[in-house]
Amino acid sequence: MNNPREILQSLFQAAIESADPMICLPPLLPPPPKGRTLILGAGKASAQMARAVEQVWQGDLSGLVVTRYGYAVPTRSIEIVEASHPVPDEAGMNAARRILDLAQGLTADDLVVCLISGGGSALLALPGEGISLEDKQTLNKALLRSGATIGEINCVRRHLSAIKGGRLAAACHPAKVVTLVISDVPGDNPVDIASGPTVGDPTTCADALAILKRYEIDIPAHVRALLESGRGETVKPGDPRLANTEIRMMAAPLMALEAAAERARGFGLAAHILGDDIEGEAKEVGKVMAGIARLTARRGKPFTPPCVLLSGGETTVTVKGSGRGGRNVEFLLSLGLALAGDARIHALAGDTDGVDGMEEIAGAYLAPDSLERARKSGINPLESLANNDGHGFFSALGDSVVTGPTLTNVNDFRAILIT
Repeated sequence: MNNPREILQSLFQAAIESADPMICLPPLLPPPPKGRTLILGAGKASAQMARAVEQVWQGDLSGLVVTRYGYAVPTRSIEIVEASHPVPDEAGMNAARRILDLAQGLTADDLVVCLISGGGSALLALPGEGISLEDKQTLNKALLRSGATIGEINCVRRHLSAIKGGRLAAACHPAKVVTLVISDVPGDNPVDIASGPTVGDPTTCADALAILKRYEIDIPAHVRALLESGRGETVKPGDPRLANTEIRMMAAPLMALEAAAERARGFGLAAHILGDDIEGEAKEVGKVMAGIARLTARRGKPFTPPCVLLSGGETTVTVKGSGRGGRNVEFLLSLGLALAGDARIHALAGDTDGVDGMEEIAGAYLAPDSLERARKSGINPLESLANNDGHGFFSALGDSVVTGPTLTNVNDFRAILIT
């Protein structure tokens, strides 16, 4: 068998390549309209999506998309703006305001193509009535550290925004709006991808308040007042301003896992997809996956080795330590501790956008001897996990996986190889 690390890295690359906008976007484009064509968008893949539009579009177009710093690509007619992720900044706020301004004054003959991908919630940061950018930054940091799911985080974001939760599509009315989406959320619900700027939102201000209470997140009085008064309410499904809108899914986590499974079979491995929308605390998911992997390695149940177990979704990390994060390396460190050096099991986990947590590192590789090598270097794996320092742990071993900007985002990728 080939080198286990090389196999796992190849599977990860297959997952990323399957969601390349240059491949999966062109077939989904609508025909040119009688009037103008306007391209608007936000997310880590939005610049690459814009370039894909330009390469095949017949006719004039213009527009603006906002992406993460370092993720811009050359375009001819569509302006690319870079901003901060995961914590919003002024560049993202200004870009969001300009995008909303561009949506004004459209007619029924015009077409708006919205390019939406993961990361758009932070990048499309236009605060709602009476909310400051600083308010959003503080709250965003607290939510990211709280252990809340991405759906819960985005529910709060929608109700404190002037552009998310269907508001962008409402501003484009009466133009036709076609939204091309790359999903990075469990379940692929469009309302949760970039907080649904063109999607009717069934959740309410009361739901957002309940989430903040559940995770004991303190909010300023004026933020609470906005939510309690209902002034932060989003555009709801069935709103007549959304009648001429359409969502088209370009790529999603399951598609990426299927691409990885196909490549695994090329290596002579049976491939088993355990789920594309797995959530929960990363360290707890690591323990569960370790149990399945151990049983497979030792008893040939529920799967027969050699095989690879694939999964996706978005776990959470309730940060209690002062480490470097993020959720994929926390999963791997917990998995490694539970496996206790099983010689037949290797694993890789990473974010398909190339960034795990706050680090410019996609994830890491776990070998059977990772814990042993760490201890010989004076690193205590249990302490690293307790300190939420998965990145520090794997970086010290030289086992980080660094891809650079992948220009796409279909959430987390996990692969456990059992030889």
